[in-house]
Amino acid sequence: MKALVLESPRKLVLRDIGLEAEAGRGEVKIRLNTVGICGSDVHYYTHGRIGPFVVEAPMVLGHEAAGTVVAVGEDVTGLKPGDRVSMEPGIPDPHSRASRLGIYNVDPNVTFWATPPIHGVIRPFVVHPANFTFRIPDHISFAEAALVEPFAVGMQAAAKARIQPGDTAVVIGAGPIGIMVAIAALAGGCARAVVADFAQPKLDIAASYDGVIPVNVRESNLQEEVARLTDGWGADVVFECSGAAAVWSDIAALPRPCGTIVAVGLPIDPVPFDIAGLSTRELRVETVFRYAHQYDRALALMGSGRVDLKRLISATFPFEDAVAAFERAAEGRPADVKLQICLES
Repeated sequence: MKALVLESPRKLVLRDIGLEAEAGRGEVKIRLNTVGICGSDVHYYTHGRIGPFVVEAPMVLGHEAAGTVVAVGEDVTGLKPGDRVSMEPGIPDPHSRASRLGIYNVDPNVTFWATPPIHGVIRPFVVHPANFTFRIPDHISFAEAALVEPFAVGMQAAAKARIQPGDTAVVIGAGPIGIMVAIAALAGGCARAVVADFAQPKLDIAASYDGVIPVNVRESNLQEEVARLTDGWGADVVFECSGAAAVWSDIAALPRPCGTIVAVGLPIDPVPFDIAGLSTRELRVETVFRYAHQYDRALALMGSGRVDLKRLISATFPFEDAVAAFERAAEGRPADVKLQICLES
């Protein structure tokens, strides 16, 4: 089948690749409709690696996907051909200790689409375990359903924060994940979410959601704004979504005593960590790596109408223009939140 193949850094090609397969026991075959471009996809495109994950052979990109079931394998009872679905891209070892503990996202043996050497899904068809394939509500489009994957990260972050009704959240970074973390925090009970960034177009998009308070850090001091909004007490929870190492030098000044910091972004550079500042105020630090048990919850929220992610889609490209889509994603335009590729005309 034809797929978008990363041959080497900055070299993407639409070409045939031998990935044809049929659904086996417990699996479904899916015709892809929409695939989103994630920041990790862009990083593999531009750098060929993310930390220890190195692209050493041609690899198909893409892991934020939705499509239609076209065939089911033996023992699949919950899905049928014609079902519209969104797919969780990480497949753990069902017999691993992590899976038995319910923390399959940190299973060392997990295989995750578009993480070397596993191929992604910017291609017409994929075979996937039925247990990690979820029906989408009738009124949710394929484009929206392809956003479930990044939204699940936001859901995981909100769950790790242990939000209480009425909490004030601070979200550092207004990229796709930052905005989705803010949306998930509000849906989880936060009364307001202060979203901080220096890209005003992204802040404007974030501010279109009720409960979001944008702060442009080029123009305002975030610590002062949080103090003003909370009468000097501090935020209940702070989500670090930018991945910028420098943010950690003074992040402990943002939460209230016994508040929570959730590390969502993954810094490339070493992080200055103020243990004394955390300890003297008994701040709790949580970390997030992908998600576990969040897909069905994310789809339920979207299906309820309480969460609208459509406004985060900045542009959609046809499959034949997939290389151009990645070139634009690599530009990092200030107004772009999520770019998607549609594989069906």
